[in-house]
Amino acid sequence: MAVVNARTAPVVAPRRGGAAAATERVTVCIPARDEAARLPDLLADLLAQRTAAALTVLVLDDESTDGTADVAVAAAGGDPRVRVDRRRPDAAGGVGKSVTCIDLGDRALTETDPTVVVFVDADVRLTPHAVDAAVAELRELRTAFLSPWPGQVAVTRAERLVQPLLSWSWSVSLYVRGANRGRRPSMGVANGQFLVMDAAAYRAVGGHRSTRGAVADDLELVREFRRHGLPTAVGYGGRVATCRMYDDAAQVWAGHGKWLWSQFGRGPVAVAVGAVVASIWVVPPTGLLASSRRTRRWAALGYGAGVVSRLASRRAEGSPDSLFRDVVTSSWHPASIVVGTALAVSSDRGRRRGTLTWKSRALDTRR
Repeated sequence: MAVVNARTAPVVAPRRGGAAAATERVTVCIPARDEAARLPDLLADLLAQRTAAALTVLVLDDESTDGTADVAVAAAGGDPRVRVDRRRPDAAGGVGKSVTCIDLGDRALTETDPTVVVFVDADVRLTPHAVDAAVAELRELRTAFLSPWPGQVAVTRAERLVQPLLSWSWSVSLYVRGANRGRRPSMGVANGQFLVMDAAAYRAVGGHRSTRGAVADDLELVREFRRHGLPTAVGYGGRVATCRMYDDAAQVWAGHGKWLWSQFGRGPVAVAVGAVVASIWVVPPTGLLASSRRTRRWAALGYGAGVVSRLASRRAEGSPDSLFRDVVTSSWHPASIVVGTALAVSSDRGRRRGTLTWKSRALDTRR
């Protein structure tokens, strides 16, 4: 399945001569909390975009403590395409980033009159053709929602163990072209690092309002589109966008721990899912130690299938790493599954105890 998807799934890539129509009005929304160190690079990328479409950039400071808004204003350098503001008070509550995205989405729809709304995280880096290529792919696929999956930058060992599992998980379990044609909410795939949406469709689903209480706001949003009968699509976007989510093992653990509980079931269900995953990807390699030659051959086949699937999805994603480095990292696949399973179990434990936090905020997950 991973190899089939690598050959057939949509790929967001630069197109010769540009592709987005001059009639497109694109509003790029950036939710930013304590992103003073990263935001200037993203703003520089956005202001260097090569596209015929009209571009507006909205930056919304989410109660930052590091001067994010001031840094954004300085980085914009007075460019009229960039607007920087602070999040409005919201008495209804909800998860921090989701509440910020609700505010941002409302501003985009009411203040800028867009034909396309784009959400991008501050830790994403974009090539000069990224917005143009993504908007063109949205229109060519005739979809209302496109998630161009950024190439995940993985530097430390912890990152290399975990980050490639993100695109691998859907590359190995879904026939992407078929899932993109369907409307079943559970088959929707999205990565909130980079989302591109038809503005009329985004308005029709109520913007980000459905995500108010969601830790995984991106997955809730794509499912809301599908619940409204609107088409959504995921594609490999590493040729135009990359993202380094976390810098060390502690951030990897906390960052994924905050949301995995919402995707892999709770309590016994999480344990059952972990057992099934381990039986497929961890047990076969142990057969390499068996005395039977026939068992070792089957074990090698099982281990090899895991490595190939991992490598296929990583290269299709648009990995920023060399082929050699990806081969080495893919060979760690059984260890990655062990770590990923432990993360899911730890995440569910944190949910039950109410101890999950992110960016100095406690997450309300005991419901």
